[in-house]
Amino acid sequence: MSVENTPKRICLLRLSALGDVTHVLPVLNALRKEWPNCQISWIIGEFERKLFGDLAGVEFLTFNKKAGLSAYRQLFSILRQRQFDVLLHMQLSLRANLIASMVNSPLKIGFDRQRSKEGHSLVINERIGYVAQQHVLEAFISFLQPLGLHDIEIDHAMPISDLAAAQAAKLIPGRKPYVVISPASSHALRNWSIEGYASVADHLIRTHGLVVVFCGGKSDLERNMGVAIERQMKEKPLNLIGRDTLMQMVAILDKALFLVSPDSGPVHIANAVGTPVLGLYAATDPWRSGPYHSRHRCVDVYAKAAQKFLGKQSSELKWGKKIEVPGVMSLIKIDEVIARVDQMVDESLSRHV
Repeated sequence: MSVENTPKRICLLRLSALGDVTHVLPVLNALRKEWPNCQISWIIGEFERKLFGDLAGVEFLTFNKKAGLSAYRQLFSILRQRQFDVLLHMQLSLRANLIASMVNSPLKIGFDRQRSKEGHSLVINERIGYVAQQHVLEAFISFLQPLGLHDIEIDHAMPISDLAAAQAAKLIPGRKPYVVISPASSHALRNWSIEGYASVADHLIRTHGLVVVFCGGKSDLERNMGVAIERQMKEKPLNLIGRDTLMQMVAILDKALFLVSPDSGPVHIANAVGTPVLGLYAATDPWRSGPYHSRHRCVDVYAKAAQKFLGKQSSELKWGKKIEVPGVMSLIKIDEVIARVDQMVDESLSRHV
C-alpha cells in the first residue's frame, strides 16, 4: 500500500516521552518541506506538548494519560470527525495502539514485525523496514519511506519562542559562558552519583571559570538530587531544578556550551538545538538511544555493564536491551568524565570565539 497522490491530511502519533518527541521533529519538518500545503495533526501527550511553542501548519491533539477513560473519550470525539490520508504510528504501547485504532485513515504505517508488540500489528497496514542496530531517530525517519521520501536531511528546527528566551536570560544573568548539568533521569537506575556530579561541577567552576547551571523538573527525585549535589560541592552552582519550564529549558540548553546528563529527555533536546552533549551511559546503549549528533562524545560503558552484570558481550544482547540494575552507573569513573569535560570545554570555547 502506498500514497499515489499528494496527501492532504497526515496524522502523527507519538505520545511520549520528551526525548522521543524531539525525534519526531525531523519527520515533521520533512513533511512540511515536501508538502507545505498538507495539514498535519500530531497526537501527543499533554505534558510533552509543553515542550513546543507554535509550529506552523501543525495541529496538536493532546492526550492526558492521567485522565483515564475520559481522555480516550475526549480524543475519540475529535478523531471520529476527521479523515486522514496517512497515519504515522510511531509508538509501541498498548495506549498508543488503542488510539491508533480510533484514527480514520486508509494508510496506517507502523513498525516492522521484529519490533511490534502489544497489538501494534493489529492497527496498522503498512510497515517500515527492519534495520539492525538502528538509532531511534533513524527509525522515525524511515516512516517517510513508504510515502516516497528518501535521503531525508535531519532538520530538527526546534522552536524557541522570544518569550522563553527572554525568561531564560533572566534566570541566568550575565554573559559568562555556562555548562548545564541535568543530573536526573526519570529512570533512577540510569542516574550517576551525587559525588560524581559534584566533582565535575566543582572542576568546571574552579578549573575553567565557567558557570554551572543545574536543570531539571519539579519531581522530588530531581529536586532532592540537585540539593544533594549542591551540598556536596565546594563551589556554588546555579540550581534551577524545578524553577524553569520546559520551553525555558530549551532556551537555556540552546545557549549552553554543552550539557552533561545521563540517558534522559534533555540530552535529546540539547541535540535538537545543536548543543553538544556529554552523555553518561551504562544502563542503556548510546548508539541506539543517545544524543544523535553527540554519540561519539558520550562516556560509554555499556559494554562493560553487559560483561559485569549479564556475563555477555554487548554484541550478544538484543538491540535496545537495558541494563538497569543497582550499581551499573558506578562503572562510570569521575576521572574519565572530567577528562571528557576538559576536551569538550576546549571544543566548545573554540566554537564560541
